[in-house]
Order: sequence, then C-alpha cells, then structure tokens
Amino acid sequence: MELFSPSQKYQLLVYHADSLFHDKEYRNAVSKYTMALQQKKALSKTSKVRPSTGNAATTPQSQCLPSEIEVKYKMAECYTMLKQDKDAIAILDGIPSRQRTPKINMMLANLYKKAGQERSSVTSYKEVLRQCPLALDAILGLLSLSVKGAEVASMTINVIQSIPNLDWLSVWIKAYAFVHTGDNTRAINTICSLEKKSLLRDNVDLLGSLADLYFRAGDNKNSILKFEQAQMLDPYLIKGMDVYGYLLAREGRLEDVENLGCRLFNISDQHAEPWVVSGCHSFYSKRYSRALYLGAKAIQLNSNSVQALLLKGAALRNMGRVQEAIIHFREAIRLAPCRLDCYEGLIECYLASNSIREAMVMANNVYKTLGANAQTLTLLATVCLEDPVTQEKAKTLLDKALTQRPDYIKAVVKKAELLSREQKYEDGIALLRNALANQSDCVLHRILGDFLVAVNEYQEAMDQYSIALSLDPNDQKSLEGMQKMEKEESPTDATQEEDVDDMEGSGEEGDLEGSDSEAAQWADQEQWFGMQ
Repeated sequence: MELFSPSQKYQLLVYHADSLFHDKEYRNAVSKYTMALQQKKALSKTSKVRPSTGNAATTPQSQCLPSEIEVKYKMAECYTMLKQDKDAIAILDGIPSRQRTPKINMMLANLYKKAGQERSSVTSYKEVLRQCPLALDAILGLLSLSVKGAEVASMTINVIQSIPNLDWLSVWIKAYAFVHTGDNTRAINTICSLEKKSLLRDNVDLLGSLADLYFRAGDNKNSILKFEQAQMLDPYLIKGMDVYGYLLAREGRLEDVENLGCRLFNISDQHAEPWVVSGCHSFYSKRYSRALYLGAKAIQLNSNSVQALLLKGAALRNMGRVQEAIIHFREAIRLAPCRLDCYEGLIECYLASNSIREAMVMANNVYKTLGANAQTLTLLATVCLEDPVTQEKAKTLLDKALTQRPDYIKAVVKKAELLSREQKYEDGIALLRNALANQSDCVLHRILGDFLVAVNEYQEAMDQYSIALSLDPNDQKSLEGMQKMEKEESPTDATQEEDVDDMEGSGEEGDLEGSDSEAAQWADQEQWFGMQ
C-alpha cells in the first residue's frame, strides 16, 4: 500500500525541487523537477484510463496541483543559473506558444538575445507586449534590437489612449529609441523634458539613465551630479553605481570610491556593481592583479556587465596581457556597441601592441558609425598621432573637436601633446589655461605644470603640480614632475632649498610603494576564477 497518492507524490517532488532551488542546489533541483514532470505524465495517463474513479474526491486536489508550465519555467531558471542557456531555451521552447505566459516569453526573449538569435528574440518581446502593453523591459528589449521607436510605440498606443496620465510613455519610448541609436544629445534633451513633468520628477530610473547618457557623451561632471541625485533619492540603489564608482576613481576620489564599495556590499554582494567599484579602487591604486580578480568575480555574477569587462580588460592590458585584454574589450563592444569607452579600450590595446593599422581601421569605423562628434574626432586623432605621416590630420581633427567642445578634456590633452612635440609651449599654456577656466582636472593641471617648467616658470609650475596632487594624491606623474623641477631649480635661493628639503622628507611617494607584493597575493587566485 502506497503512503502517498500519485498526485501527492507530484506535489512533494515539486516542493522538494523548490527547496533545492532556494538553497542554490540547481543541478539537484533540475533532477527533482524532471522526476516531478515524469510523475505528472504518469498521473495524466492514469486519469485518462480511469476517468470516473474517485472523481469527486480528486477534482479539488487536482486543481491545487502545481502547474506543469510553472515547473518547466523553474527548470529553465535553474539552467540559466548554471549558465546552460541552450538547455533553458530547449525546455521553454517545448511549451506550446498558446500556453506561454508573459514571464516565459520574457525569459525566452532574453535568452534568444543573449544567444544572438535576434529575430526569435524580437518575436518573443512582441508577444510579451501583446499580452502586457506596459511591459517596459520588453519595450527596451525591442529598442535594443534596432526595432524602430515608432513601431514599438504603435504596440502601446491603445493602452496609452485608454488610461489617464499615461501620455508620458510615448515620449519615454522616443527617448530610449535615441539612447539605443547612440544619439546621446537628443536622448538627454528628451529625458530632461520628461524629468520636468510632475509625474516623473525625481524618478530614480530616469536620473540613472540621464547620468549614464552624460557619461557616454563625455560630460563626467554632469554624470556624477545625476548619479549623486539618484543615490540621495534611493540609498539602496545599485544599478549604474559601477559607472559612478569608475568616474569617482578617475577623478582620484579613492576614499569616496572605497566608501561607495562598502555601502554597496552592505546592500548585496550578489550583484556585479560592488565588485566593479572595489576593482576600480584597486586599479587606480595601481594594484592591477587585485583589480583583475575583482573584475573576474563581477563577470561571474553578471556576464553582461560591460563595466566589469572593461575593468578586467584594462587590468590585463596594464599587466602586459594585451591579447587577453582584446578579447574582453571585443565582448564589451558586442554588448554595448554605442559606448565609445569600449572602443577606446580596444584601440589602446592595438596601440600598445604596435598594431597601428588595426587601430586606424577601428577608429575610422567608430567615426563612421557613431558620427563626427568631439569624442570620435579625438579618438581618431589619438591614432593619427601615433604615425608621423598623419600628424597634420591629427591636428585638424583635434581642432574640429575643440571647436565643437572647447572643454572636452581628452581633446585638450591630445592637442597639448601635439604642441609639446612641436615645442610650442606658450600655445600649450594658453590652451590649458583656457580649458581650466571653467573646470578643474588633475591631468590638465599636471600638463600645465610640465609646460610651465619648459618655459622656466618654476614657482607656478609647483603650484600646478600641487593642485593636481590635491585632486588626485596618487598621480605619480605629478610627483615625478615636482622631483624633476627640484633638480632644475636654481640652488642659490636658500628659501627654495629649504622648501625642497621639506618636500623630500614628506614621503608622499610612500602610498604608491608596496603595491606589487599585495598584487602577487591576488595573482595566485587568478586560476580559481578561470583566468588565462
């Protein structure tokens, strides 16, 4: 005599599998879900053979049985956690189209997209919108697959007209259509117009998107400002904080980066962002092996994290592992074809390995694809500067970039580099003073210091190096500039000699020492994370 009826066995197997899923024993969970489906199949056959037996008693129980479709969805979830996407697609594909719920179509759409099956992905996203016209993630999915904004908007028009206070949605779709075509300026303007509406004022999601767009447009100051606003409104915000941490690290605000990393880890260590932020702190502290480890951990948690791929790629490049770095930058480009920093990383790798031809081809492709703006002009000029034959072309490109955006720091730095080669120090000083009139940047202050040393303006050069170090205490080139200047100063001024002695005794270089020994400890852990 059996202890449990067939339907009870099915229920228990599903409950057991659910428990294993929550304990993260995904392989075991898949095994139990499979057994449950087999039991359900046997149960269905039995009910067909004996339709009248115990009908009144079994009907209420059969209505309470876990859905077979839900079990298959949970199996697919297990497979995605195990990174067996093909198996996840296979199990969901086995569900007849008419029986697929919106969440099943959504999972299928995301899996198809990840696998590069764009047509199937578009079909699944459209099916989600047919069932749920306000599914914003499905809208974003379609826009990311180059479906035109007008077509996506037409799928939501009926619900927009039938529900009050929903007129903002068509503008929202238009804004994100600009985002996914790489038209950052129009995307920023459209989102700003949305943000002014009372319904969407102080919307954290919009502020995060706006911050990301400013970052893509190279406007780091406004990007940081918007990230700070979003963070104040939602102290538990994780999305986008990896980019925010990277921007803070670039500005030399390493203490703020460390605090941000600690705060994010307190919220959750199961997202890529906290690991990327900590990795940025390590990278800008010159601890590249540790940054590599943290980047790899972030990728483990989210293989689609562009910022994690860029972090790991940059760490590999700085450790001399250029070919491995190239693989990571290419994957970042695949995931985010409209982000210029992905191309910049790859081009830097080509230049580091003296592959100037490949760098030139890539820079030209970016220029044609993303359009002629200050960023793409500067990127192309950067490659042109590497070849003596294309120096004049570089100069023309940089002049165009600075005409469009006189405050674009990367263009100013490259133009200063060109003027330094030509020994036009006075022109360089005028360029840098003009750029620093409305902003303060460590690199610009340091380069201005170098130019002032070249024209024997030692005291002002010292001031510029000091400002640079106040903005980024870890900037080694500013320290080196100070030391070089001390050697070139006239020894007759006793006061100057005393100042030099004081600086030599300050030990400011100490923070930059000892990083190799710590990095070696992390290097031992690379194989554990599958690093090559």
